[in-house]
This record gives sequence, C-alpha cells and structure tokens, in this order.
Amino acid sequence: MSTGRQPWVAVVGDNCVDRYRGSEDRDYSGGNAFNVAVQLARAGVAVRYFGAVGTDALQAVIRSGLEVNGISTDDLTVLDGPTAVTEISVAANGDRIFDREDFGVTADYFPTEAQLDQIAEAVWVHIGMLPEATRLRKALAGRITVSQDCAVATGLTDLDVAFLSAGETGDARELAAGAAAAGVGVVVATRGAEGSVCLSGDRWYEQAALPAIIVDTTGAGDSFIAGFIAARLSRRSLPEALETGARFAAAACAYRSGWPHLPLDKESR
Repeated sequence: MSTGRQPWVAVVGDNCVDRYRGSEDRDYSGGNAFNVAVQLARAGVAVRYFGAVGTDALQAVIRSGLEVNGISTDDLTVLDGPTAVTEISVAANGDRIFDREDFGVTADYFPTEAQLDQIAEAVWVHIGMLPEATRLRKALAGRITVSQDCAVATGLTDLDVAFLSAGETGDARELAAGAAAAGVGVVVATRGAEGSVCLSGDRWYEQAALPAIIVDTTGAGDSFIAGFIAARLSRRSLPEALETGARFAAAACAYRSGWPHLPLDKESR
C-alpha cells in the first residue's frame, strides 16, 4: 500500500464484448477480469482495471462499461487487432447458445513495466484470464496479496488466494485440497447452485448458494469473487466473505450480463 493514498485494488486480465443476437440484439461489456473490476467498483471499492482492447469499434463498448461504473480507462492498453467478443444467440424462450468466442488482443496482453510498478502499489491484485499469469505472479511475489481465477488462468505459484470452479458435479473439496497442497494459503471452490467451500490451513468452511432471480447467470462467478475480495478488504472473516460472495453472485443473476447496464438510449449519450 502506498503511503498517503487511498487503498485500491488492481484487476488484471481479460475483457470481452458479449454480443446477444436473436430475440435480443445488444452488445454488453463483460469478461472475467472486467466483471470483477466492475462489481468491486459497484461495491464502493477503489479499483483500477488493467487490460487490452483492440483498434476496432467494439473497444467503445468496453470503455463505456468502465466509465459508467466509475473506473478510469487510463489503464487500458490498445493493441493492434480485434477486441475480444463472444457471440450469443438468444432463443424466443430466453435460452442462450454460445456461437463463437474470439479472445482477440486479450490473448496477447501483459502489463508494461510501468504498469507493473503501478500494480504493485495496490493493496490487492486479482488476476483474471491472462496467458502469462505465472509471469505476473512472479513479478509481484512477496509484494502484495494476489488472487487468481484459476478457472481461466493457469498456475498456483506465488498465489495467496485461489478461486476454483468445481461445478455442481465436481469434487470441490478434492480440488481445493490440491491447490492448498501446492502452497496456496486460501482456496475457494465454487459449485454453482450447490454453493462454495473454502480451505484455509486445516479448516474448512462451506457456504450455500442464496436464492436468486435468474435472468442470466453470466458473470455470477466473477461477482462471487468480487464479493469475497470486498469482504476480506473490510477485514471480514472467511465465512463472512463466502456469504458476501454468494450474495453478490445471486444479485448478478438478476441482470443480463451480470450487472444493470444502462438502457441503450442513455448508454449511447
């Protein structure tokens, strides 16, 4: 934490434009790391987002999503190529079909040396989808608390908090125990509608999923991560952090693409 400055969180990694087509026709801003940053900001946490957009028109969707949530776009890197996009067909009954995913320039992104120095001044760094996540963790080792969404980024070295996804049918405890054996101090494994488990040292904690109005589950896992981080930053216990994560995830399900986007007529102004 830098002296005299408000503590803040750095979120590093992917963003993506979710293009809904069919019975719904709209572009939403999203992506694993992007969603965590947005949900932290919406919770009142000071956050900076470090990621890449392309030179195409879709970069405006990502910029708008950051700006409307009070996150500066100054830390965005523009790379030559396309902004990441996921194309989703929406049937008349509301079912979603994921037609195509293109990671675009996010597949080539890594923070610059100057950005690494800035990131190291945060109180917490969360890594989303980042091809060279191990390289970033190594650069930050011993300097700052580092968490990672291990469902989308590989490696467990130099990691303080690991977020894993076991799904509703996977063995969450076995998955968490494996990460803990690799040296991660706090391991959280989500299980969708079955809730989550957490392992810290030799202590296990468990949290049930909370009731939700299901409009779209996109971003629910990212919202869980943001809630957990926000609670820990407020010095909440691990059980309280799990409950906060579950509450954030349930709230995210009530909105298309994870959070209440502005109506198109206002968003375009």
